Amino acid sequence: MKVTFPYMGTSQIVFKALMDELGHKAVVKPPGKRTLTLGTKYAPEFACIPFKILLGTYIESLEEGAEMIITSGGHGPCRAGHYGQLHEKILRDLGYDFEMVVFESLADGFSDFITNIRRVAGPDLSWWQILKLIRKGWTRLKALDEIERLSHKVRPRELDQGAATEAFDKAKEIIRTAATVAEIKEAKEEGIRLLQNVEQEEDYEPLKIGLVGEIYVVLEPSANLEIEETLGEMGVEVDSSIYLTDWTKEHTFFMPAEETVEEAAKPYLDQLVGGHGQESIGNTVLYAKNGFDGVIQLAPFTCIPEIVAKSILPQVSKDYNIPFLTLFLDEKTGKAGTVTRLEAFVDLLARKRDRNRRELP
Repeated sequence: MKVTFPYMGTSQIVFKALMDELGHKAVVKPPGKRTLTLGTKYAPEFACIPFKILLGTYIESLEEGAEMIITSGGHGPCRAGHYGQLHEKILRDLGYDFEMVVFESLADGFSDFITNIRRVAGPDLSWWQILKLIRKGWTRLKALDEIERLSHKVRPRELDQGAATEAFDKAKEIIRTAATVAEIKEAKEEGIRLLQNVEQEEDYEPLKIGLVGEIYVVLEPSANLEIEETLGEMGVEVDSSIYLTDWTKEHTFFMPAEETVEEAAKPYLDQLVGGHGQESIGNTVLYAKNGFDGVIQLAPFTCIPEIVAKSILPQVSKDYNIPFLTLFLDEKTGKAGTVTRLEAFVDLLARKRDRNRRELP
């Protein structure tokens, strides 16, 4: 069976490998200009950019013969929890014939989650075999996330611009082709060596910017205009507050274990507002406490949770003396204008850091 799924960052490498191992043929469509054009054409006018990109990739995949779409639901007050049902209705109205599998949160129904795993895996594999494949996929995903984190540290220090990106691309390919858990772990180590071998300016102290916001626009370069690569080539070390392997955890790799994102956000926002609104606040606090120079909030245009977060961030910025920049993204957002805003923000942070150093006794 031909299967497709949301294209989001490096996760598509993992899901394609998993579908292949389950005996399916994965239809993987990287988002492009036509993708967004199709999604914008058929989506409701005020749908957010993740909705439109996903709709466009599904249409392109169905055009190539995809028979099943596998996606996720959501938990809490956010429209993303209804994307699967809305996408299915739009696609069926367009005349496409396919099977839709929506994995809802485990908290919303364990039995339905298990039933969907069996629908995707088919009747022939044992649960032990399925669990082994899931373990392998998880190992691959963790390896990709670790390599990506390292690339964000190397890129601002590289002597030859583009070398870190080239090494990262090679590392992704090595991890993609690894066939076993042991090979994936070896591939990760090889990827680390590739990035560490990039010639770097060892004494350079880059500005450090944390990225917060809605998960899709944070993780998918086509949605955020390759912001991590752009900032890295400006000499900025970027840290993403969200990785697919740990976005549900209470802290990211650099954060102190004694304070969770929810606890950090509580003085400003003490309840779930849907999406990653509360996390955007909490992660900004934690970035400030960990000495970051600034924060960039990435938000789809019309995203209510991030609009709530944006209204609170000025107070967080004032209390912790950490500048922030909000970028609302939609199909009309241009890269040239975005780069100009990023350059101005980076210049502001550099001047602030220099001023603070001059004021030190």
